[in-house]
Amino acid sequence: MSPVTPERPSLSGLVGDTPVLHIRSEPLTPAGQGFWAKLEGFNPGGIKDRPGLHMVERARARGELRPGDMIIESTSGTLGLGLALAGMVHGHPVTLVTDPGLEPPMTRLLTAYGARVDIVPEPHPSGGWQQARCDRVARLRDDHPGSWVPDQYNNPDNVAAYTPLALELAAQLGHIDVLVCSVGTGGHSAGVSRVLRQLYPDLRLVGVDTIGSTIFGQPARTRLMRGLGSSIYPRNVAYGSFAEVHWVAPAEAVWASRQLAASHYATGGWSVGAVALVAGWLARTRPAGTRIVAIFPDGPQRYLTTVFDDDYCAAHGLCGAPPAAEPDEVARPDEREITRWTRCATVVDPMAVRRTPAVPAAAPAAAPESSAAVPESEAARP
Repeated sequence: MSPVTPERPSLSGLVGDTPVLHIRSEPLTPAGQGFWAKLEGFNPGGIKDRPGLHMVERARARGELRPGDMIIESTSGTLGLGLALAGMVHGHPVTLVTDPGLEPPMTRLLTAYGARVDIVPEPHPSGGWQQARCDRVARLRDDHPGSWVPDQYNNPDNVAAYTPLALELAAQLGHIDVLVCSVGTGGHSAGVSRVLRQLYPDLRLVGVDTIGSTIFGQPARTRLMRGLGSSIYPRNVAYGSFAEVHWVAPAEAVWASRQLAASHYATGGWSVGAVALVAGWLARTRPAGTRIVAIFPDGPQRYLTTVFDDDYCAAHGLCGAPPAAEPDEVARPDEREITRWTRCATVVDPMAVRRTPAVPAAAPAAAPESSAAVPESEAARP
């Protein structure tokens, strides 16, 4: 193998050390009082290059992934890029299971990088496209003995992969009061906050989800936005670490992404727009001098046919008025179904709530119907 030199860097060496940018202008933030954005779009494929490489390297070190074995995983796009990179670096074929919502340019790019893209034809009756993808991954694993599945939703290596990102932020900014993260698998919010809280014990973690996502206790609905949200319950979500959660609607994320593009040149897709909207509000409402950091998971390239396409946005009703200046608020995640930008300061694990049997204060002895199970399709009741 040729030695690594400044003229011949390793592929994995292209990941990390991404820049930060101060976002500080109207209408996203008040003049002079902004937030810092960590621009993970400067990685070759985005933020999930980090866990793609790390999960593969740890599995190889443990002997779970042997030389030449196939990697099979479910993805909505960005982790697919990271796994394609890891497969190229370490010599593994990669099969990525996705759904028809994946943008055609992303499908073509993943294929160009050598990955095989497997598209599930129909959603799962209750778990939606995400569960259908996971079921397909399980079948492919059975069909290919010796293959390895990263299981990004539950793999602790997904969380550990973000330790370098946290240390980069600490070195770049010196102190952080508030961290704003989109939440999908839960990996980067858990991994970055875990390290930063050791350095800054009073750090507040703010989660950003999409409407129609079940992660924080809302009912599952068809979701337009990709890269954040879920129709299953990832176990990597560190529920106890969040100070609050915000749900954002697609039109609101589009507005923020386009404002970023027009004012700061650095922008991204659904997750970036949603995170920027929330971070801008925090910059307006937190005391002056509060250092707020938002993780921007990727750049705008994969969203040219969606977020930045006028015809697409018009067809999906995403070109309306700017979002409200303030989020709506609910006291509990299951208070009502959320359809626009909304904030909740009570964060619970919906699955933990469902596992805890309700004990009525004065339940009659002969009332077995009071212990009936909640249907899977309904929201949790804290």
